[in-house]
Amino acid sequence: MGVRLVVVDDHRLLAEALATALQLRGHRVLAVGTPVAAAADLVVHRRPEVCLLGVAHPEDPSSFDSVRRIRRERPEVAVVVMGGVASLSGVAAAFGAGATGYVRQDERIEVVERALTRVRAGEVAVAPELLHAVFQHLLRPVAEPDDEAVRLLRLLTRREVQVLMRIAEGEDTREIAEGMAIAPSTARTHVQRVLMKLGARTRLEAAAVAARTGLLDRAAQN
Repeated sequence: MGVRLVVVDDHRLLAEALATALQLRGHRVLAVGTPVAAAADLVVHRRPEVCLLGVAHPEDPSSFDSVRRIRRERPEVAVVVMGGVASLSGVAAAFGAGATGYVRQDERIEVVERALTRVRAGEVAVAPELLHAVFQHLLRPVAEPDDEAVRLLRLLTRREVQVLMRIAEGEDTREIAEGMAIAPSTARTHVQRVLMKLGARTRLEAAAVAARTGLLDRAAQN
């Protein structure tokens, strides 16, 4: 079954080319727009399952304002970002804003299509090597943790902080369970509670929140 989506890109010709290619592969494109700032309005009015968002400058924090609005007003809509990968902070910012997928701007249409299908199913769509690079980037020390880290730490139990540390290291549920000597179901519950308390939809987004606020550095000091 094809995905119902809107396609938005900073470059109109690219947006139209993507839309045409996806329609030929059986997907239903509800709208095509430009620039990325138009994405939120299209999503709010058309109610797609997925928004495919082509971002020319992911290193610019304002590039993901529309993603934040989509998450706030239409949280059921998944967002896949297409952009460069030279700036890992930009990739992390995309997930931090609420995106659930990220693909290179020069990826094959088959890869883009798989990402759309995965995020519609509630999964995260990102290449493993890119995910690893972003995690390493997020683990760099934060110079000045802000007060938000203190607030978030008060929400988390000591066990949940340990789980968050393992999430930030890229461990999956099985690895968390084995490393903490707990049942996989217990590990899954801890992960879900961490995501809920941090207001995150994905593990990568939780790691981004932890890195942005300096939460893990603050936890290590306590």
